[in-house]
Amino acid sequence: MTLTNLLVPTYSHMLKTLSDWLAKAETQMPDKAEAMLLARLAPDMFPLSTQIRFTCLQVQEAVYRLQGRAFPASFEELVNEGRNAADKPGTIATAQMRIEECLTLLRTLAPDALEGDESRPIAHEIPNGMIFDLTAEQYARDWALPQFYFHLMTAYAILRSEGVALGKADYIPHMFPFIRPGTMPGG
Repeated sequence: MTLTNLLVPTYSHMLKTLSDWLAKAETQMPDKAEAMLLARLAPDMFPLSTQIRFTCLQVQEAVYRLQGRAFPASFEELVNEGRNAADKPGTIATAQMRIEECLTLLRTLAPDALEGDESRPIAHEIPNGMIFDLTAEQYARDWALPQFYFHLMTAYAILRSEGVALGKADYIPHMFPFIRPGTMPGG
């Protein structure tokens, strides 16, 4: 399996899923959906609006870093939006726009866009000054995917804690095409 074949479909499926969760929030709780963008799981955690942006940020970071490309100006804009989302949470429409930007980025990638020597070094510096020295494979496996899922699942947990009716089926809709005929419960 290549890094492109691992990351691009995973990111694509789950970004579409995140978009669906936000649409459900708007449909189920139209008067509360925008306010949910400020909801947090704990006082020292970022709000939903940041979790959405940082989910998108993880996708962009991995795509550019694994290609050895500099981050575009829009990357820093997304970072700042996420960091300041408690003061300026934006709207569900803005969040959906950010998700669509990531999906568009993924759709435009060549089939081998993230390939290369999987043992190539990647120095990954985080905002507190710590630097992780990883291979491309380690970066994808041990940083890019876990960080993506951390922010994605925190968004899911916030939406659930705010009363949005989400369940396991909402988390794995991309798996339904693989259900063996005749094995679906109740069907």
